[in-house]
Amino acid sequence: MPDIAEFLLYMIVFLFSLSLHEAAHAWTAERFGDSTGRYLGRVTLNPLPHIDPLGTLVFPAIGFFTGGVMFGWAKPVPWNPRNVKDRRTADIWISAAGPISNVLALIGFLVLHKLFALYAASGLDVLGDTAVPLFRMCLIGIRLNVILAVFNLLPIPPLDGSWILPHFLPRALAQAYEQIRPYGFLILLVCLSLGVFRAVLLPVLQVVESVMDL
Repeated sequence: MPDIAEFLLYMIVFLFSLSLHEAAHAWTAERFGDSTGRYLGRVTLNPLPHIDPLGTLVFPAIGFFTGGVMFGWAKPVPWNPRNVKDRRTADIWISAAGPISNVLALIGFLVLHKLFALYAASGLDVLGDTAVPLFRMCLIGIRLNVILAVFNLLPIPPLDGSWILPHFLPRALAQAYEQIRPYGFLILLVCLSLGVFRAVLLPVLQVVESVMDL
């Protein structure tokens, strides 16, 4: 039976990582001249403005309690293309900002993980009983942010990759690709039920953990 305490620990890190992801979208849009996200209160690490019931709560719970990988998404950050000069460049960078923030987060968690490992090896007991959960939280942060970065780059609507890919396709193919956008959530559910995400994400996670010596 899955450990509820472990799930809560995962959710704390997950909500932080998703909030950072969405805040990065809003912050980047503002850098390109659109403050819609700022006005909607999305440049924040408070998870409440970012929560999407399906992507933030249901999908992660299914992934965790079925023994798969925990992944999901938050409420999309809207932005107004009329407020930017170069829509193509803005669209690419605003969309990529979320996964990039997760890469930066996993680097931060990795640094903390290594510091805690050095602390444990030193024999010091400054942190007391908090040392183990903090160490565990860092490991979870690394794994979840690898998964979030890769998952959100998949070219399935409404994930970030679906907004990046069309800009690199021939016009006719990009227009054809856009026709699947209304069916994005259905495609996500089918992929989840068939274990596609597990097949894609677990090998990537294993490679990263091997490279990082976790």
